[in-house]
Amino acid sequence: MDIDPNSHVPIYEQIVDSVRAGIAAGIYRPGEMLPSLRTMALELVVNPNTVQRAYEVLEREGIVYSRRGIGLFVTKQGVASSRAKSKSALLANLSGDIASARSAGLTDESIRAAFEKGLNRTARQTRSKT
Repeated sequence: MDIDPNSHVPIYEQIVDSVRAGIAAGIYRPGEMLPSLRTMALELVVNPNTVQRAYEVLEREGIVYSRRGIGLFVTKQGVASSRAKSKSALLANLSGDIASARSAGLTDESIRAAFEKGLNRTARQTRSKT
């Protein structure tokens, strides 16, 4: 899980998005417990209150549920919801990255070429893992 302290996106939202992405990717499965608040805060080098805020958002959205004194667990509906939200967040990020590339003076052709190169590279990496 990567957090960018220089991002315009608040850290707690980055944590929410990262947990959603982890659920969507199958890293966290239905019924599985998320890392404790303190563990997550230490891992990400952030304030525990920031992780608490992110976990509260996930719980309000029904992606996780709390078992008092035990921890937070992924809900079944949280998987489908996370997949949908992860896709829309990825597409929004991609649109923002394209706009940034254009602002930096890159042409649409060079953006397409870079995108194709990235697609090909990740396809090779995926094939080599299987």
